[in-house]
Amino acid sequence: MSAEHQVSLMSAKNVIQAINRDKYEPIVIGIDTKGKWLLLDENQFLLNGDDTKKVEINHENNIKIAILPGSGGDLINVENGELITKIDVAFPVLHGPFGEDGTVQGLLKLAGIPFVGSDVLGSAVGMDKDVMKRLLRDAGLPIGKFITLKNEKIEYQKAVELLGSPLFVKPANMGSSIGVSKVASEVEYLSALSEASSHDEKIILEQYVEGREIECAILGNDSLQASALGEIVSNTDFYSYESKYIDSQGANLEAPAKISDELAEKIKQISIAVFICLDAKGLARVDFFLKQNGEIVINEINTMPGFTSISMYPRLWEISGMKYPELIDKLIQLALEKTSLSL
Repeated sequence: MSAEHQVSLMSAKNVIQAINRDKYEPIVIGIDTKGKWLLLDENQFLLNGDDTKKVEINHENNIKIAILPGSGGDLINVENGELITKIDVAFPVLHGPFGEDGTVQGLLKLAGIPFVGSDVLGSAVGMDKDVMKRLLRDAGLPIGKFITLKNEKIEYQKAVELLGSPLFVKPANMGSSIGVSKVASEVEYLSALSEASSHDEKIILEQYVEGREIECAILGNDSLQASALGEIVSNTDFYSYESKYIDSQGANLEAPAKISDELAEKIKQISIAVFICLDAKGLARVDFFLKQNGEIVINEINTMPGFTSISMYPRLWEISGMKYPELIDKLIQLALEKTSLSL
C-alpha cells in the first residue's frame, strides 16, 4: 500500500529473475494497493513489467491468501480456508511504509516465518528519520542539523536561522525521496510543508549539506561486510524518486567511487557503526554526503534498498565480487541464520 508500490514490483521482478532455481522454489505473493495478499503466477505476475510508471500486479487467476499465525509458514486460501502451501523463508521486497517499517516484519514473526532483512525494531527506526537521526546523534555519529515538526509549526525565517538556506523538507516516514523538497524561499517552504504533511504527520527539516553523495552496502547479521563504495552524480537538483527508479538519465551511478582508500575505509567503518547502532540485520545501504574538506555526514540508512535494474545495492556487491544470484542466496541464508540465533 506504500507510495513505493511500483518500485517494489520492479525490485521483486529482479529478485525473482536472479534467484537460483536449482536451490529455491520461489512462491510469489503480491500485496495490492488496497492491502490484499495474493498468490501470483511466478511467470505472469506483472503487467507492463518494463515500465516503472505503469507496472502493476496481474490480477488474473490469482488467489486471495492469508498467513496463518503461529503456523511456521502456512498459506491459506481466504475463500475456503484450505491450506495452499507452506513457505520456509520470506523475502519482503517491500519499500516504504507497510513493508520496510516493521509492520510486515511483525506479522512474519507472529507467523514464525524467517525473513530477509531487519527485524521489527531495526526496520522501524530505519524508516523513521526523526528517531534514526536522534539515535545516530546520541551515538556520536556525524549527522547534519535537523528539526522535527509534529503538530507544531516553525516560521520560514526561524528555520533558515537554525538550518541555513536552502534547506530540505521531508516526511519523516517515507523513502525514496517521496514528498521531499529543497526550498530556498517562504513560498517554496509553505508548499513543501503541505506536500510533506500529505505523506506523514511528522515532518523533518534538514540542513542542506553540499557534498558528493556516497553510498555503502552492508551485508550480514553479526559478522558484517561493507561493499566497495558508489557515488550518485545527479543530473537534477537532487537525487529524486524519478532519478532513482524511473529516469535512467536522471543520475549517473559511479562505482567504485573515486575517493582515496583511506577515506573509503573510514566511510565503510562508519557504515558498519550505523548498521549496528540502528539494530539492522541482513542488509542495508547507508548514504552519506562527503564535503569538499573531507568531512563525512550521514544522510540515512535504507533497510530494504532498491533491487531495480539501476539500483545501487546489488551493483555495489557486483563490483565487490558478488554476483546478483549469489547475493540473493546469501540474503536468504542470513535470514535463516538470524532466526536460528533468536530461538
